[in-house]
Amino acid sequence: MSQYIIVGVDAHSDSLVVKWAADKAEPEQMTYPNTSNGRRALQKKLARASRQHGDARVVCAYEASYQGTGLRRDLQQAGFTCHVLAPTKIARPAGGQKQKADPRDAEHLLELLRAHLLAGNSLPAIWVPDQQTLEDREVVRGRLEVAKKLGRVRSQVASLMARWDVTRPGSVGGSWTRSWCRWAEELAQSILPPGPGQWLLSLLRQAAFLQRERARLDTLIAQLSLQDRYRQPVRALTSRCGIGLLVAMVFLTELGDLSRFSNRRQIAAYVGLVPSSHDSGERERKGHITRQGSFRVRKVLCQAAWVALRHSAQVQKAYARIAQGPGKRHKIAIVALMRRLAVWMWHVGLRAQRAAPVALPT
Repeated sequence: MSQYIIVGVDAHSDSLVVKWAADKAEPEQMTYPNTSNGRRALQKKLARASRQHGDARVVCAYEASYQGTGLRRDLQQAGFTCHVLAPTKIARPAGGQKQKADPRDAEHLLELLRAHLLAGNSLPAIWVPDQQTLEDREVVRGRLEVAKKLGRVRSQVASLMARWDVTRPGSVGGSWTRSWCRWAEELAQSILPPGPGQWLLSLLRQAAFLQRERARLDTLIAQLSLQDRYRQPVRALTSRCGIGLLVAMVFLTELGDLSRFSNRRQIAAYVGLVPSSHDSGERERKGHITRQGSFRVRKVLCQAAWVALRHSAQVQKAYARIAQGPGKRHKIAIVALMRRLAVWMWHVGLRAQRAAPVALPT
């Protein structure tokens, strides 16, 4: 009788390369298509192996990727335990990058999981949000992506005008105002040569479409923020200068259940706002921030910190104190403000989440 059926899965868009073993036994290899039928066949095989080894507990692991957590959901619905591992925190064997192969990767995941289950070693598993948080993230992330695309299109318009020596008349308002858009259309239709004129019209249409999409997503996010799980945290977070609705919703949907963090150091580490460490012997040197975790959270924290710096005397005083000294300390000061803001948002958001009528699932 075995205690565990231990499974390492190297998941790809079209295939699942699986290595499994009962406790300390030699691994066996299986390959399935990464389809609904292939996943069901894998589940049946693991269930059969569990019965053959005295109803051993099936525990699986695979690396996080762009494919999301659908495989984890399917395996859990089949009654198995499944861990999603952070690729950046998995220790690779020497020469592993030069000898990369799917079966070897699957076996490495199996050995990591075996060491965790049988020897108590730590496992670099990521936190997987509940289904509702995953769905809400898509809307908020989509809003950020549309804004990014809009900025790219606007940069293309500016570059096009610079290439053709276009100077904006003084009578035209600021960039992307209604009067500016009318002038840009007239420029494309009657002043520029046909080639660049048609491209400018295309860019203007793209920008107009993306502006409408951004407005639609803003409306959806505003409606989302009125749900029970977000209403009180959003209201509390937006009470501070620099934090708008979008910043609050990015923070809440990316971090999810704030009660899983115990202190401010964990929050700072999770969003990548702690310095990297380079220690050797008696020397201790701190480097750049780790930049781990969600880059989206860091981006909105940076934007919020700059807004607060422009409008808050208290923030300006803190920035001036940190920025004093040689070197590029203004960058250090902004990062410090971002970290303070993240910690404040965690404290305030956690109190509001606990007071909310509907608690977030863990």
